[in-house]
Amino acid sequence: MPSAPLHLDTPLFRASADYSASNKPLWLKLDALQPSGSFKLRGVGRLCQHEIENGAREIFCASGGNAGIAAAYAGRSLGIPVTIVVPQTTSAEVRQSIEATGASVIVHGAVFDEANAFAIEQANARKAAYVHPFDHPLLWEGHGTLIDEVVAKGADFDCVIASVGGGGLLAGIVAGLKRNGLSHVPVIAVETEGAASLHASLAAGERITLPGIISIASSLGARQVAEHVFNLPKHHPIESVTVTDAQAVAACLKFADAYRILVEPACGAALAVADVHADSLARFKNPLIEVCGGIGVSLEKLKAWKERLL
Repeated sequence: MPSAPLHLDTPLFRASADYSASNKPLWLKLDALQPSGSFKLRGVGRLCQHEIENGAREIFCASGGNAGIAAAYAGRSLGIPVTIVVPQTTSAEVRQSIEATGASVIVHGAVFDEANAFAIEQANARKAAYVHPFDHPLLWEGHGTLIDEVVAKGADFDCVIASVGGGGLLAGIVAGLKRNGLSHVPVIAVETEGAASLHASLAAGERITLPGIISIASSLGARQVAEHVFNLPKHHPIESVTVTDAQAVAACLKFADAYRILVEPACGAALAVADVHADSLARFKNPLIEVCGGIGVSLEKLKAWKERLL
């Protein structure tokens, strides 16, 4: 019998129509309130549990931050050592947060791809389990629980707005919609300019790799989305949009003022859609925004980004 999930059933909040330029009442799924600080615990926790149930005694994971702290939290909860490999772009504060949660941290490579290759190599060498931060069916199954919870609360929603990095969250949402008989509900997938690998791939008609990430929303910094995610629009209504870093930060500040919750620009991107792409929401009555959270934020960082961008 599977272990009890590590993630929380997070609050679902209703924002009034005057909160955004869309003039729509918005459902806000507050995954910023997960113990790990982001939605990642849903899928990463599920995958870590699976590996341990199948004999794993040690776990390696590569991450820019949020998947790493989710794996660290899972390891601490399940009593198993976890090592997180982060690229050099991961801030010292985020590395310290991961270590404080109980995991070992190795800095390797200039970008996620290099950190990921090293994590796989180390896991193989140590006969440890390797947990991918966004590309695994059990991750998607775990992330999809956010839809299960919204449905269980009886919320009527007719589209979902979510940020996209590697695409694990998007894949999870589509899986959650499908298993709840909601495959007709569109997903608006949002990325920041400079980290928009899905948007660029869909425009090109092939899965491309960005030359680099030039966005402060580093949690969205996958240079290439998972192949499964690139193929999702063939099977589910998905609309890809982008926002600027400045728009994402403005949305973070607005959300913090209104609800006293800090979120990363990677999450602010999804919150920004109701203002920046209000026209895209015109045909909907009850949009649902996945407030995915993120640990790479502080009041000081928000102030600095505001001064630089706004």
